[in-house]
Amino acid sequence: MSKITFDKPGNFLYPLPAVMVSCTDKEGHNNIITIAWTGTVCSDPAMVYISVRKERHSYPMIKETGEFVINLPSEDLTYALDKAGCTTGKKIDKFKELGLTPAKSNIVDCVSIAEAPVCLECKVTQVLELGSHDMFLAEVVSVSVDEKYLDEKGVFHMDRCNLVAYEHGAYRKMADTIGTFGYSVRKK
Repeated sequence: MSKITFDKPGNFLYPLPAVMVSCTDKEGHNNIITIAWTGTVCSDPAMVYISVRKERHSYPMIKETGEFVINLPSEDLTYALDKAGCTTGKKIDKFKELGLTPAKSNIVDCVSIAEAPVCLECKVTQVLELGSHDMFLAEVVSVSVDEKYLDEKGVFHMDRCNLVAYEHGAYRKMADTIGTFGYSVRKK
């Protein structure tokens, strides 16, 4: 097997979740920012992170309020996901422009996106200044899921949401299941 090494190292950790983060400033103005630099950092307590450039319109909103919602988009929200990342809330109302519905969240004071199949309400616990982006570490304080993804027993099926991933400039459909946790050691 032959590999080449790039002269300048970069982030080749793909695919990543592609999410729409909603936030609300103290005056009640809502915004949506597309984020791919996000993930889980802890399970107990449930914690996530998002990394945001300081010059983004959402940055001072999140820094000021200490709250945001990670909205997981389904395939049918990919256009809105992309446009939210290519436009600024300084110039447009992204909810109105994208035809999305701001929904009251359960715990945090910022809105979530009603059309998103999964919404994670988050409270910032720490901000790490890292370089091009600052990382907002946050505790997940509430999770809402669209009930159409629950089966008759009330079990949530993430695989039915048709979530998307981001891979080096492209949005990708999530692939079919090729295994489940522990299948390599499970007795047959």
